[in-house]
Amino acid sequence: MPPELAKRPVSFTGLRTPGVVVGLGEARALKAGPGLADNDVLVAFGLGSCVALCLWDRDARIAAMAHVVLPGEDPYGLANARFARSALPALMALMRAEGASTDPRRMVARLAGGAQVLVMDAIHDGARIGDANARAVLEVLAAAGVSVEACEVGGLVGRSVWFDPREGGRIRVRAIGGADHYV
Repeated sequence: MPPELAKRPVSFTGLRTPGVVVGLGEARALKAGPGLADNDVLVAFGLGSCVALCLWDRDARIAAMAHVVLPGEDPYGLANARFARSALPALMALMRAEGASTDPRRMVARLAGGAQVLVMDAIHDGARIGDANARAVLEVLAAAGVSVEACEVGGLVGRSVWFDPREGGRIRVRAIGGADHYV
């Protein structure tokens, strides 16, 4: 797929989606600067038990987001945004390609998602995938020395997240039925 199409997916209705959509198990990065279009904003819609891992390199002004689906790691040991324990290397590689530091300690993270929205989570208390996703992402960030500046995880409702590299590393979060706010 040509990079320009991967960057701006088209919906099933044929309409362009607002922003640069980060779908299930995907990761994207954007660099603030003169070439960035007004609607170039990373966005993950409808996070339930998934976690949006957002990394910011303030010196290079690069934003990256991974849409983490599962708490484990890639079964083949690859950098893979789908898995909480493999998402950080995937984001770091995308950010390096845009000119970010190779040192994860220069990054700051913000997280959102990890809600308990599945009926099975309510019935089977041990299968709380949202909690497991959030915990695994936080453990990986701590082990790498990445500072977590904000964390809005858990609860019982899904969220959508927007990450604009022009906004200094803050993310905009909207819970289902709630108003937008920044974390």
